[in-house]
Amino acid sequence: MMETMESREKIEEILDHGPRHVGIILDGNGRWAQQRGLVRTEGHKAGAGKVIEACRWADELGIEVLSLYAFSTENWKRSKEEVAALMSLLIEVVRIHFKELMDEGAKITVMGDITRLPLPTRKAVEYAIEKSKNNQGLVINIGLNYGGRDEIIRAFRRAGQAGISPHDLTAEDLDAFLDTRDFPPLDLIIRTGGEIRLSNFMIWQAAYAEFAFLDCYWPDFSKEDLVQACFSFSQRNRRFGGLTS
Repeated sequence: MMETMESREKIEEILDHGPRHVGIILDGNGRWAQQRGLVRTEGHKAGAGKVIEACRWADELGIEVLSLYAFSTENWKRSKEEVAALMSLLIEVVRIHFKELMDEGAKITVMGDITRLPLPTRKAVEYAIEKSKNNQGLVINIGLNYGGRDEIIRAFRRAGQAGISPHDLTAEDLDAFLDTRDFPPLDLIIRTGGEIRLSNFMIWQAAYAEFAFLDCYWPDFSKEDLVQACFSFSQRNRRFGGLTS
């Protein structure tokens, strides 16, 4: 995106009043490929490259946590070939891009139950988490085998294991057992691909999040798209159920 006076002013506004925690539903990789006469896995490869770019843009805009919906609990329903390609792609992303992210101070975390991932994929993900755990830069929180409903169920189980009775459990208690317990509240959800739904993404955290639904497919997502979504967030009056004076 060529930086104009207007874009610089927007970026300054985002740095002052923009979102701290942004979630992105990375939708449209397969359709992007099919439009070009390619197999769906080529779209996922293009989408993986876009993730690296988006992380750099997010860091420039002062975003602290970027939560990315990479593979849902429902994505196992896809063909074995596509699932296998996605699992292999995760290994490739770590192999090719992890050093670059480390050099930029990024911290890799995961939300979701990764025990179901194939062992080589899980090992690659665990390697990235362990090696980057002390980094102080952008937190890249990746949803792998993740679903909002599943996360809530797991949080209830953790609360029970901690000795909290269901009758005594508060919303604040449950927050402390979610996969995102160490992060600031979710401010903004961006979804590419033209669909207008959450698809089981961070449904607890989304209670008071703002939304931006984009028609572009994820591989076509641009820095301008991210800037505009974050700038729009900075202009919104967030009342959290109350009234302004």
